[in-house]
Amino acid sequence: MNARGMMAALLGLGLLTGSTLPAAAQGFAGLGAAADGFALPDPGYRPGFPADHGAHPDFRIEWWYLTANLTGPDGADYGLQWTLFRTALAPETGPPVPGWNSPQLWFGHAAVTSADFHGAAERFARGGSGQAGVTVDPFAAWIDDWQMAGDSVDHLRLTASAPNFSYDMTMTAEGPLVLQGDAGYSVKSPDGQASHYYSQPFYRVEGTLELPEGEIPVTGSAWLDREWSSQPLSPDQSGWDWFSLSFDTGEKMMGFRLRGDGPAFTSGTWIAADGTPAPFGDGVLEAVPTAHSTVEGFSVPTRWRLRLPASGLDVEVAALNPDAWMGLSIAYWEGPVRVSGSHPGRGYLEMTGYDQDRP
Repeated sequence: MNARGMMAALLGLGLLTGSTLPAAAQGFAGLGAAADGFALPDPGYRPGFPADHGAHPDFRIEWWYLTANLTGPDGADYGLQWTLFRTALAPETGPPVPGWNSPQLWFGHAAVTSADFHGAAERFARGGSGQAGVTVDPFAAWIDDWQMAGDSVDHLRLTASAPNFSYDMTMTAEGPLVLQGDAGYSVKSPDGQASHYYSQPFYRVEGTLELPEGEIPVTGSAWLDREWSSQPLSPDQSGWDWFSLSFDTGEKMMGFRLRGDGPAFTSGTWIAADGTPAPFGDGVLEAVPTAHSTVEGFSVPTRWRLRLPASGLDVEVAALNPDAWMGLSIAYWEGPVRVSGSHPGRGYLEMTGYDQDRP
């Protein structure tokens, strides 16, 4: 399937913000739409490995989402993103359907961000063609020549390229996998929409960025999120603000705010330095925008105050580059952030649904 055909299929599913369906009716990227016939997350299910590193074709959508905070030889900060998405036109409960008849659609996003540069690119593929997919043993996730692969998820090589950037990284896990929510069952709304969700937030990274000014050796840390569901949002939810923060103390936090017709729904996990998770539910995390930037004509909050009183957290989160707009077929803001206050550190911020209204 060419890019035009892929776009038509995704628009038919309501999976692009360019759909003619009202955003409030479909949720961001159609993730609030009904998922008849697809599997739904089970609160009693416990993720098992390595099997759950692979695809779940009976669910409608999932992703392998990697972000990294990096430092160059001169101390400059950089961020990178690598994401592989799978979405299904129909449930696939039997053996994989071969060739172009497969109902599985794949697309990838890659980006690099510095204080004065942001580059983003995307790829599309049809399941069954071999152009994209995921294997478990050994682990490999790929779309075309973009790859995240290794002997296991603990030891990976990450590559992606675009006209104005490329990167080649090696990643080694130095801590355990973390189950988000209730042992991997992450609730997303007062109505009970949910996903299966786990992370590997303990990667040590080193490698090379290729930017317009040349090759830059970098080191740093990375965070992998794995999530699958069929209707992770409520129909009235139009977008989210998602934070993955790594503090200088060794502690970490994943937190999100889902915006809808009523009060925002918040949740997340405080992660001890040894990887022990302490999940928290709706209303515990205070996430308040304190400054906005106009990016591509849209007003986007690029500075936040986050408070989590039970953990003593009171920080300011600020974008490294406020112009980190992912102007792809699915548009959103995403980039590295600096953290100051009670728990200084670095992290990543992703914000969706801000392309619905211009200021």
